[in-house]
Amino acid sequence: MEGRNPLSEQRVLLIVGGGIAAYKALELTRLLRKAGIAVRPILTRAGAQFVTPLSLSALAEDKVYADLFSLTDEAEMGHIELSRSADLVVVAPATADLMAKAANGHADDLASTTLLATDKPVLMAPAMNVRMWEHAATRRNLAALKADGVGFVGPDEGAMACGEFGPGRMAEPAAIFQAILGALATGRPLAGKRALVTAGPTAEPIDPVRVITNRSSGKQGYAIAAALAGLGAEVTLVSGPTALAAPAGVRRVDVETAQQMLEACEAALPVDIAVCVAAVADWRPESVAAAKVKKDGASPKPIALVETPDILATLSKGKRRPKLVVGFAAETNDVEANAKAKLAKKGCDWIVANDVSVAGTMGGEDNAVAIVSAKGVERWDRAPKAEVARRLADRIAKALK
Repeated sequence: MEGRNPLSEQRVLLIVGGGIAAYKALELTRLLRKAGIAVRPILTRAGAQFVTPLSLSALAEDKVYADLFSLTDEAEMGHIELSRSADLVVVAPATADLMAKAANGHADDLASTTLLATDKPVLMAPAMNVRMWEHAATRRNLAALKADGVGFVGPDEGAMACGEFGPGRMAEPAAIFQAILGALATGRPLAGKRALVTAGPTAEPIDPVRVITNRSSGKQGYAIAAALAGLGAEVTLVSGPTALAAPAGVRRVDVETAQQMLEACEAALPVDIAVCVAAVADWRPESVAAAKVKKDGASPKPIALVETPDILATLSKGKRRPKLVVGFAAETNDVEANAKAKLAKKGCDWIVANDVSVAGTMGGEDNAVAIVSAKGVERWDRAPKAEVARRLADRIAKALK
C-alpha cells in the first residue's frame, strides 16, 4: 500500500542496564517510536536506579517488564515468549555485568534470562568505566559475544561521570538508532542456509593406547561455527577430540579419525557452506595393533603409514558440492605459496592460511590469516580467533548474497 511505513512492522526489545548512561535509553526510545518502530522495554533492577519505569513506559507506549518472578508478567507474557517477541534485542546500556552474564550463559534475572533464551539478533551498546572496558575479563567477554554473533555499537571515547577519560562512554542515541536500522535491515543474512564446519585434530590409532595426532585445539573452528550460527545459519560442527563445549545453537558430531570425520561430513550434506578448519592427520598406521605395543629392549618396529582420506578435496569435487567451500592451511613456511598450491589441488573456493610456527597460534587465542582465492590474497592482521571468525562469517554471508 502506498505511503506505508515499513518500520512500523519492526519490533525492538530494549534491555536497559544499570549505569548513568541509562538516561540515553529514553532518547533512544523516543527516536525508535518516532520512526514507527515498536519498543518493548525490560528495565533491570540497577537500571531502575537511573530511570523510572513510568518515564520509560510513557515513551515506549508499552508496559515495562522488570521482574523474572512476577506472576503478573509471566501470566501476561512469559519470559520465553518475551525473549522472542521482537525482531531485534537491544541492550543499552550494556554494562560489564550484563556482558559477562550473556557471554557466560548466566540467567539469574529477567534481562539475562531473556538474552539466553532469545533466538533473535542481539545488538549491545556498552557503557562502563574505561578501566572496566579495558579489563582482560571484559575483553574476553567481548570476544565471546562477537563470536556468538552479537553486534556492537560503541563505546565512544570521552569524559565519564566518574571523572576519568577514555573509551567506555555509551554511544549517542542517534548512533545506536542508526545501528538498529542497519541490524533490522540486515537481520540474519545466513538464515535458511546450512553450514558444515570441521574443527580440532583427528587421532589415528597405533594401538589401543597411542595415536597419531597434532596440536590443534579446535578453538578457531568452534569460533567459526558460533559466528555462522550467529548470522542465522543452521550449523553442523564435526569435531575431533577437544575439551571445548559446543557453541550455542550448533549441532556437534564427535569423531576421532579422519575416516570418521569424512563420513560425518558426507552425512551432513547437502549444505550451502563448508568450512574445513580441522587439522586432519595426513597419515594413519596401515594396521592397528590389537594390544599395547611394549618396549622390549630391541629396536622398535617401523610403523607403515598410509594416507588418510582427503576431506576438503572430496567435498570440493563431489556431486553434492556446497556452494562455497573454504579450506584451512596450517603452514610453517612459504605460507602463501603453499596455500595457493593447496587451493589449486583441492578445488575449493578459498584457502584460509595461517603460520602455525608463530608461538601462540596453534592452541592459542589469536590468529593472523591470509584469505587466498582466485582473486588474489587478502591479509588480515593478528586478532583474537573470535574476531577472525566473525570477519570470515561476514565475508561468507556477503559471498552468498
